[in-house]
Amino acid sequence: MSATLGVLLRRLMPHASISIFECLDQVAAESSDAWNNAGTGHSAFCELNYTPLIDGKVDIGKALDIAQRFEVSKQLWAYLKQKELIAYDDPFINSIPHMSFVWGEENVNFLRKRFEAMREAPIFRDMRYSSDRNEIAEWVPLMMEGRDNSAPLAATKMDAGTDVNFGAITRGMIDYLNRSDRVDLQLGHSVAGFEKQPNGRWKLEVENLGRKEKREVYADYVFIGAGGGSIPLLEKTGIEEAQGYAGFPISGQFLQCTNTEVIQRHNAKAYGKAAVGSPPMSVPHLDTRIIEGQRTLFFGPYAGFSTKFLKSGSYLDLPLSLEMHNVWPLMAAGIQNVGLTTYLIKQVVQSPEDRFAELLAYYPTAKMEEWTLTIAGQRVQVIKKDKDSGGVLKFGTEIVCAADGSIAALLGASPGASTSVSIMLEVIARMFPNEIASPEWQQTIREMIPIFGTSLIEDGDLCLATRRRTNAILGLKG
Repeated sequence: MSATLGVLLRRLMPHASISIFECLDQVAAESSDAWNNAGTGHSAFCELNYTPLIDGKVDIGKALDIAQRFEVSKQLWAYLKQKELIAYDDPFINSIPHMSFVWGEENVNFLRKRFEAMREAPIFRDMRYSSDRNEIAEWVPLMMEGRDNSAPLAATKMDAGTDVNFGAITRGMIDYLNRSDRVDLQLGHSVAGFEKQPNGRWKLEVENLGRKEKREVYADYVFIGAGGGSIPLLEKTGIEEAQGYAGFPISGQFLQCTNTEVIQRHNAKAYGKAAVGSPPMSVPHLDTRIIEGQRTLFFGPYAGFSTKFLKSGSYLDLPLSLEMHNVWPLMAAGIQNVGLTTYLIKQVVQSPEDRFAELLAYYPTAKMEEWTLTIAGQRVQVIKKDKDSGGVLKFGTEIVCAADGSIAALLGASPGASTSVSIMLEVIARMFPNEIASPEWQQTIREMIPIFGTSLIEDGDLCLATRRRTNAILGLKG
């Protein structure tokens, strides 16, 4: 997110000075790192939780929004590649089919309804549906071998799906910024405090973690894009808009396949349906990944509980984030989401055999000795104060911005990075409302993102033409 914002501002404000502070000794080592997330270019092709069943009808509104936002992200990435602004040894984005895979009569009926609803939209027009076991076996042979033939099953497939190494694209963008004039990258530096000055500027207390030295930095505008670590930083700003926000950390785990022959036989991100009572982030998937040119295979996710907001964080992160303004929202959200608490407890006490049993539901002939447990990144779910219920658990992303637009923060998780360009354009619109409306900024944005201000949902021809163009530049199918 921060790298994306930096790139956009660098093109929009070439004479501005930009300082980037990162507490670790490298960038993109937390949630953006390829090993810490599923790498799914979240385009709503396969994630069933984005298309809920409401009053007997499948609501595809959220899926349409996410799919369009991902196409916006691809436009910026295509621009960066075309202009040779970022360098990389291996492609940071690869074509991997996105599939939904379900069994049982009720789930098959739902998937068929979902397919019929989504096919009406041009952005999903290339989606295929099948309940034919032989055809599905051609798509995902591993998932069909040894499977019980008694239960009905079905799958959808989008060949336009992708796998994204968000760590690679982030490092590429930061490297571009670091090579630019008037951009200062400070690794191993932590922001310890914020103070609004009478003249409207912000004074930041910045600590060099290696030297244990502190200094003051002044800025007209501040963006907090520290992943799970954004909440404690946001609290330090003291802005009224930060009141009532809390975070609940959830750690992630995946099973990783060690057999190269098995890895080569699966070519899909195949998403299933979360078990009844499980939260949306628990949607199981058998997931092909390509990381630094190497193909691998994951299954998960499995959740755990840690009070850390970041993998490199402190176990005191959660308790130290609690203040008078957010204790009740956190408690109220917990009371309303007993199912999440129960789910986490079950996940924490899971044995290796229990985890493997879940894999067998998707890959019936899997061998336990060919899979190893991998620890993924920390996800901090946003909890927001609510006047009716006290507090609500938010499963998406949340922009918190001061009334004067001088400071903003991004909270939340999925679909996150996949929609980063649209989200950062929203941040820019809230921090620079007059500038973004100017002809100069509009022209610059459209140079990077030609579809800016138009709807790919409503204009089917534009949608398909845009996808063909960016796919050609990025070396993708379709």
